[in-house]
Amino acid sequence: MISESRKKDGKYLNPISTDEAGFDKMIPIIWAYATNKAEVIPAKTLGPFKTDTSIYQSPPKSGLRITWVGHSSLLIEIDGRTILTDPVWSQRVSFVRWMGPKRFFGPPIALSDLPPLDAIIVSHDHYDHLDKETIKFFAGTTIPFYCSLGVGQHLEKFGIVKNYITELDWGDSVMINHDCVITAAPARHFSGRGIFRRNETLWSSFIIKGKKHNIFFGADSGYFPGFKEIGELFGPFDLTILEIGAYGKYWPDIHMGPDNASNAHLALKGKLMMPIHWGTFNLALHDWFEPIEKLQQYAVDKKIELFVPEPGKPTEVTGAYNSGWWKPYL
Repeated sequence: MISESRKKDGKYLNPISTDEAGFDKMIPIIWAYATNKAEVIPAKTLGPFKTDTSIYQSPPKSGLRITWVGHSSLLIEIDGRTILTDPVWSQRVSFVRWMGPKRFFGPPIALSDLPPLDAIIVSHDHYDHLDKETIKFFAGTTIPFYCSLGVGQHLEKFGIVKNYITELDWGDSVMINHDCVITAAPARHFSGRGIFRRNETLWSSFIIKGKKHNIFFGADSGYFPGFKEIGELFGPFDLTILEIGAYGKYWPDIHMGPDNASNAHLALKGKLMMPIHWGTFNLALHDWFEPIEKLQQYAVDKKIELFVPEPGKPTEVTGAYNSGWWKPYL
């Protein structure tokens, strides 16, 4: 059994002791950003990428098809169900529209062109995972939202009716249309939509199990032994969807990077690994393409098969696939 989340003094706790890069690191982090020489923003404009929405008129023959919108936003078609994760369509991930990390490429599909959705998952409340303007688009719909504990208050504030919001603790499961199970699982991260009031809402990863396929959506997490436990309880996984970008030496506990992400994939007993949380926003000090370039070598060394579709291209999950979409921009 997965242990439920724990709190101390009103704050959610990580599964293990975690350095969240707080105020004590602010000065060296600011200095590192000011003196950084890496290509954190692509020198060449990426895209535009465009989704062929006619593809959605036919279900995937394999039963599993993924459209990577960018970052952690994915349209997952799994065994007859369609699920959207951490939807972010705004140009910037920030508390204001005029500043903050800006998209490297526009969303390849308009919100209004999405196929009918069975569920929307929101892993935690950070701006690059919970986007006010995107959520407001779904206000007035009857699409069910599944989110971590406490995140529902934001969804309600952005216009989602409370009856369509289900908050999940680690270990909680819900059924979608009697044939797809979503289970919230631990992650090693933090929460908060500002400098203050951290960790008042929960952060989670998710297991999505359909009639035929079983996948893991990792959202944001540093590496921790819990991946092995999740793999033993819920694996093997046909596909692990894991973050590889936005890592750095000043916050090694809350993001994995390609090395630890590939280790997490192995611990989870994954068959194919899909890297996310890279190539969309400038959120760290490394070259924008570094995570995927490094992951390719780790995959060779660790005998991992990758699934790397082009942004916006609905791609069936039938085996190892690497589009190499970023290479023309290097």
